[in-house]
Amino acid sequence: MSTPTVLELMRRDLEDAAAHLGKLHDLRFKPMFGGLMAWLDERPCAWLTPAGLALKLPPADQPALLQRDGASRLIARPGAAPSRHYIVLPASLCHDTPALATWLARSASAGRR
Repeated sequence: MSTPTVLELMRRDLEDAAAHLGKLHDLRFKPMFGGLMAWLDERPCAWLTPAGLALKLPPADQPALLQRDGASRLIARPGAAPSRHYIVLPASLCHDTPALATWLARSASAGRR
């Protein structure tokens, strides 16, 4: 599958989760570094890359997500250090709209805690 197609599929998953939260109109995307950066409520919340859909999460929320099979820290480019904030979600979570919405809400509320 081509990169634009993969990014569009991830975008739809994230849009479904935002709609589940009643915040579809508060979700924005911008091309960035070969992927798409997503903002919810004017705060960065996700990075859609060829490596997968990565949510920006505060340190307190990361261990629970990293325990799931298939989750990992985002490595933005070959040779780069793993991200301290962005966690790549397992595909099964990306397609589970209610579960993804829960994690998206955690991401969106991170700056308000």
